[in-house]
Amino acid sequence: MARRRTLRPEEEEIWQAVARTAKPMHASHHVFLKPVEAPAHPVPFHPETLPPHATPQPRLPGFRLGEKARGKPTHDLLPTLSESLAAAPLQMDAKTHGKMTRGKLTPEARIDLHGLTLSEAHPELIRFVLNAQTAGMRLVLVITGKGKRGQDIGPIPQRMGALRHQVPQWLRLPPLGPAVLQVSEAHLKHGGTGAYYVYLRRR
Repeated sequence: MARRRTLRPEEEEIWQAVARTAKPMHASHHVFLKPVEAPAHPVPFHPETLPPHATPQPRLPGFRLGEKARGKPTHDLLPTLSESLAAAPLQMDAKTHGKMTRGKLTPEARIDLHGLTLSEAHPELIRFVLNAQTAGMRLVLVITGKGKRGQDIGPIPQRMGALRHQVPQWLRLPPLGPAVLQVSEAHLKHGGTGAYYVYLRRR
């Protein structure tokens, strides 16, 4: 391997003259800097001359083991069917609603949709509710059953009781929506979570 030597002053001058006349074959944006020689006497290193680094702030406030959590934890979970019905605005008389939810009112008619498919149950529910309103009834009972859990083979968990979840949706949509004043979960004596009280509007 050839040993690299330092150019003499006259050689350096010739090289600079040649370099000024040379044209690059390809455009380049690189900037070549002349290497800087290390000083004969290096400057001593002092750590205290470095700029101070910012102290990282903790993301959570300080706490001690056994201390109660500050604030109420929030969970982004879909409310259950019972919670959704209980949180619905009250459209009927509050006193009558209280009697109804405690099972003190007897439904004037009932329909049992348990065992039917969604396509079979929907027209039956429409016919029953509209006929009950035409007959002047106010409180009817719709039995859906609690449903049973099927084989869950997919990545998304399946809801148990498709009919039980669908009936409140049907009762809010036309043609049943204008006829229905309030929907509530039935009392245990009338089926509990497997049935609904449907309070109808007057015609």
